Amino acid sequence: MNTQEIINQGEVCLLHTYNRYPVVLDHGEGVYLYDTEGKKYLDFCAGIAVFALGYNQPEFNEAVKGQLDKIVHTSNYFYNEPSVSAAKKLCRASGMDRVFFCNSGTEAIEGAMKNALRYAYNKDGQNGHEIIAMQHSFHGRSLGALSLTGNAHYQDPFRPLLGGVHFAEFNNLDSVKSLVNERTCAIILEPVQGEGGIYPATPEFLQGLRALCDEKDILLICDEIQCGMGRTGSMFACERYGVKPDIMAVAKALGCGLPIGAFLTTEKAAALAPGDHGSTYGGNPLVCAAADKVFDLYESLHVLENVQKVGAYLYEKLDELAAANDKILAHRGVGLIQGLEFSVPVAPIIQEARDNGLILINAGTNILRFVPPLIITEEHVDEMMKILTPIVMK
Repeated sequence: MNTQEIINQGEVCLLHTYNRYPVVLDHGEGVYLYDTEGKKYLDFCAGIAVFALGYNQPEFNEAVKGQLDKIVHTSNYFYNEPSVSAAKKLCRASGMDRVFFCNSGTEAIEGAMKNALRYAYNKDGQNGHEIIAMQHSFHGRSLGALSLTGNAHYQDPFRPLLGGVHFAEFNNLDSVKSLVNERTCAIILEPVQGEGGIYPATPEFLQGLRALCDEKDILLICDEIQCGMGRTGSMFACERYGVKPDIMAVAKALGCGLPIGAFLTTEKAAALAPGDHGSTYGGNPLVCAAADKVFDLYESLHVLENVQKVGAYLYEKLDELAAANDKILAHRGVGLIQGLEFSVPVAPIIQEARDNGLILINAGTNILRFVPPLIITEEHVDEMMKILTPIVMK
């Protein structure tokens, strides 16, 4: 099928839950993508913060191919070496103690919620515990994760959602404290809000939440699905604040393209017992072989150091663009998760950039989001700015 035939068939066969761009991607190499007509794109989206190591990474590919020839799935009635090895590396990288592997970030949030509720139930034997989440947050689209997502646009068509969720103002500790009561079992937040507009937590806020949770024996849940796995220059964003959560949700770059998520707990917070939770595909050898290799490659390729260096360069260049353009209201972010807030919708900018070989995405109507592969160089930043600047400066 040619490009248009693929698009036409997709419109017939696929459920229309996405407004897809009229592009059929065919393959990738490094930080570039190529469509079925041979057009080359510089990728500053990375599959929405997934392809941290870029495309067609040979060592990653060999690890997956090698496991494919051995065994792909076993069920969780048995151990498998890739899942144990990946779990050990994930615990070491995060400072957490226990891992539950699943298939996506949304599933990681679901498991984190259940663990928090089970923790509270184990303490007092009561139901009806509550969770505090943040306004403008995004945690996923299942009914449980959606219940924690502080955006009515996503929630309204699917009410009633889970009860017992209250929304505080992000970066306002007093707003959180005003919602805490004897039924509160957990507080959840993204250390850097992604879909909500690229808003980093302030140190006072995240450190204050940690102190509040310690005082009240409430579990602190950090959603590191988008901002974790090195994207801020630390392996996990909460490290930048000197804060260790009780539960952490990860996904996206954990598998660098293969579908994997996980929630992690400290030993104290690990409340789920056999039969409380499960996942048919979670922790299967194929995807865990990928995740296991990801940690090796982060180390050998010095990914965190690269994010710190190139992220600072990207921040400098975007700051210069923001200072030169009245339509840009704000520049936020850290490392390789940054955003430009405009006074106008950014969809036309994204379209023109794509026409000129640059893939960007939004975070809300008026915000350009920059979440490229973590292996980009300063030269790639310059290439991106060369395309973007004349579009924005019109």
